[in-house]
Amino acid sequence: MSLTIDGHRIDVLFSESRIRARINELAGDIAARKPHRLLVVPVLKGSFIFAADLIRAMHHAGLSPEVDFMILASYREGTRSSGKVDVLRDIESLVKDRDVLLVDDILESGRTLAFAKDLLSARGARNVMSCVLLNKPGHLAANIGADFAGFDCPDLFVVGYGMDMAHQFRELPFVGHVVK
Repeated sequence: MSLTIDGHRIDVLFSESRIRARINELAGDIAARKPHRLLVVPVLKGSFIFAADLIRAMHHAGLSPEVDFMILASYREGTRSSGKVDVLRDIESLVKDRDVLLVDDILESGRTLAFAKDLLSARGARNVMSCVLLNKPGHLAANIGADFAGFDCPDLFVVGYGMDMAHQFRELPFVGHVVK
């Protein structure tokens, strides 16, 4: 299915209903791990919609996580990672002796998740896990994999469901590829 939005043709890759079903499965998988004093840390900005839906699904799966936010940037205005991760906003919560779940929109280069995982591990987290909506194999520049992943994503630049192209298209309820 394709839509035209603001003059751009966007092909739908993962529909709203497919995403919702997969998030419920992910929440069940996370709950099955029986995390200790779980702190969920969405990596903003791209993960905010995914994280909100995942946290609500985690509630329905029997979890009561605390939530704090981290803003890391490696893309800025571009469509490719700069290779450098900047902390624009750090969490305020203590992580010592807790299980932490990093939530991100996409695992592509792996630099952002590896950076965040190393940072929180160094602060004494008992276990740092990661959950990504999209896993894009083939571009890893860091030795990391997601503990929980929603979908394998083709090698395309994707938007929607929180992900943007120069601050556009975050509001879309699906994940799509901008064709033109």
